[in-house]
Amino acid sequence: MSWILKVRDKFHAAHFLKEYKGKCEKVHGHTFQVEVQIHATQLNHTGISIDFTEIKDKLSEILPDHTLLNDVYDFNPSAENLARHFYHELKKYFPVKEVTVWESDDASATYSEDF
Repeated sequence: MSWILKVRDKFHAAHFLKEYKGKCEKVHGHTFQVEVQIHATQLNHTGISIDFTEIKDKLSEILPDHTLLNDVYDFNPSAENLARHFYHELKKYFPVKEVTVWESDDASATYSEDF
């Protein structure tokens, strides 16, 4: 028996893609949406595996709101690299299954180590 818990949050940030040829090589911004999926196999006596509030608080803590991502990270801040980074940060606290970073309503990247 298992459950997948899903939590979403968003942050606003600017970035540019180094060594990319196209309009994304220039500084531009997004309202990024991040979804984390956590695998749970047990429930406590109240019927909860991990409190959503705990997950939301940790996710909010690691999201770089209102920043230039290139100044925050030493990697090229693509959606793929951000998803991997957030995955590893959250994995320190939770049994993360995957993390998805949405740059827009119709473009996202998901990172998982289960594939």
